[in-house]
Amino acid sequence: MTLNRRHALLTALCLQGSNVLAQPVHLTGNSPELVDAAARGQWAKVLALLDGGAPIESRADTARSRNATPVLAATQGKHVDVVRLLVARGANVNAKDAQQDSAFLLASASGYTDIVQITLAAGADLASTNRYGGTALIPACHYGHVDTVRLLLTTRIAVDQVNNLGWTALLEAVILGDGGLAHAEIVRMLIAAKADVNLADTQGVTPLQHALARKQVHVAELLRDAGAR
Repeated sequence: MTLNRRHALLTALCLQGSNVLAQPVHLTGNSPELVDAAARGQWAKVLALLDGGAPIESRADTARSRNATPVLAATQGKHVDVVRLLVARGANVNAKDAQQDSAFLLASASGYTDIVQITLAAGADLASTNRYGGTALIPACHYGHVDTVRLLLTTRIAVDQVNNLGWTALLEAVILGDGGLAHAEIVRMLIAAKADVNLADTQGVTPLQHALARKQVHVAELLRDAGAR
């Protein structure tokens, strides 16, 4: 069901006096209730609160973070419809919580590709970094989220950005990956995206050397074929 159809249905229910939905709650200032409803995936309640004037950038603690916005709270719960609704109402997908997660960064790290797509369309900041100083691409590679990495690589995101640990997306895919099919595919995609296969970590160890040390045979073959040393 499209957003417009859902909105029309909800409006009709209210006009009929249905008790399925509460009437819009008129609020000013911060609305922890909106953050909570978003975190729980309560689409109808989120809509009612927004229609009642709840601030789209309200802040509150959730089970997973401190000082989260509604769109980040919805992302934490993988509530795609709620994220879509909030973004349609102008939510800032780059707003961060106390631990420097935004809806865009968290969705990328979690492999929530549908939400990543929504945040990209809403102006996600490709240069934004998490608490480790890494862009969205680095944790997506770390956790083996193939579809998310594929999507991010269609953007202008920096492929060789170095985080606070001294690791690029390629290094993180090798060092923290398991060398299996998902991480090997990510390494292949990074190579195709012109990642520097010889960019070493702060100790001077290259991706190939890390792969060999971890007995990641297929990954090492991909790197060698790409000119890695």
